[in-house]
Amino acid sequence: MKERENITSIYETYNKLLTEKERTYFEFYYFEDYSLQEIADNFNVSKSYVGKLINNIENKLLKYEESLKINEKNDKMKKIINQIQDEKIRKQIEELL
Repeated sequence: MKERENITSIYETYNKLLTEKERTYFEFYYFEDYSLQEIADNFNVSKSYVGKLINNIENKLLKYEESLKINEKNDKMKKIINQIQDEKIRKQIEELL
């Protein structure tokens, strides 16, 4: 479950770097809970094709995060922001994220 949350969080950060097709397949699989077979049926492709594509997308997202570390930095910033006592300042900083 933690892996699923991690990959969807990374997706939220880097999804604009994916093709429309990659975003569509990823979202069907992760957000709409379609099975590989259901996706394959919807797009008239094989189940193995969908599985490979999803795997490639996951690897691509993980590479982006490994190189850029935007998600990791955002998580660290959120922890620091939560320690700020001044509500007004905290809200202003949160808006920047």
